[in-house]
Amino acid sequence: MTNRTEDPSHNDQASNLEKDPNDWATGDESMTGAQASYLRTLCEEAGVDFDENLSKADASKMIDELQHRTGRGEDH
Repeated sequence: MTNRTEDPSHNDQASNLEKDPNDWATGDESMTGAQASYLRTLCEEAGVDFDENLSKADASKMIDELQHRTGRGEDH
């Protein structure tokens, strides 16, 4: 069994999760289906219009903002 801390792919994935969306190589592509689904839910909860034309990077930033606004991103 591989220790996650020694698994290079695990470390790369963790560093990608912390990368600024402005620096994503694919950030200008259309948002993913998962992003769109979650963002639509957050928009409804926050009373904000959903923009289906956001890029991956912009969707990620909006998700972060709306999670904070709705309390969904808070650690409990």
